[in-house]
Amino acid sequence: MIKKEQFILSGSKDKTISGDLTYDDKHTNQPCILFVHGFKGFKDWGAHNLVASFFATRGYRYFKFNLSHSGVTAQRPDDVTDLYAFAENTVSMELKDVDTALNYIAHTYPATPIYLIGHSRGGALVVLKGMADERIHKIITWSAIADFSSLWKKEQEEEWITSGRIFVENARTKEKMPLNSTLLEDFKAHREEFDILHAAAKVKIPWLILHGDDDVNVKFSVAQQLAQAQPRAQLQKIKGGNHVYGANHPYTEKELPAQLLEVCEKSLSFLKSPDL
Repeated sequence: MIKKEQFILSGSKDKTISGDLTYDDKHTNQPCILFVHGFKGFKDWGAHNLVASFFATRGYRYFKFNLSHSGVTAQRPDDVTDLYAFAENTVSMELKDVDTALNYIAHTYPATPIYLIGHSRGGALVVLKGMADERIHKIITWSAIADFSSLWKKEQEEEWITSGRIFVENARTKEKMPLNSTLLEDFKAHREEFDILHAAAKVKIPWLILHGDDDVNVKFSVAQQLAQAQPRAQLQKIKGGNHVYGANHPYTEKELPAQLLEVCEKSLSFLKSPDL
């Protein structure tokens, strides 16, 4: 029987991290998967709960959580509404939040394998953590970026520093979402530490790169860059796959979209395969 448990952790700058664990109690000795959502994403976006059930029925504890400055609140768990928190977000805070979630899993289920899955910007965070954290056994990236600064335009940076913020559009709602200049300042202050391709080259654990060849948000060539940086990683193309593999928000179907199901099946096969 599929069960779901909620948890609350202390996140960056006194914000909370809300998360949930999905599992099937008929399985024993279940490895743990931690899913990290992307930019403008959140744990209950689209088909994420169906994905959690997919892995739970196959013997995994599936953890997902909202990064503390995702802009999602307990009152509105289905959308980004706290634009003040969203604007304050930085890569450093996101990495700290991922570490907090990892600490929780490692403490609650000691001596259990931990796998990381990250989507888009969450994929970049997974690469950085997978490079250095010995608690992580395998990583999987879905539609991952290879450069944090790809999320804004270079020509925006001067205005960003001068005015203190820029705005990005939510493609779904058309809302203008603010980003404070602290995001840019944090990135520049940690440019080497946040170099995703440099980190990719240092990843020693098994790594699966999945990417759609019809992704207009993050081109398939970005996945090829990651694979070139780490030749031991496995790169698999999702034919016709867009950035979210056919999902949308809200997602009301009872079954996974075909391309996202393919992503889950390829991920499962990778997790079950012996370490090389």
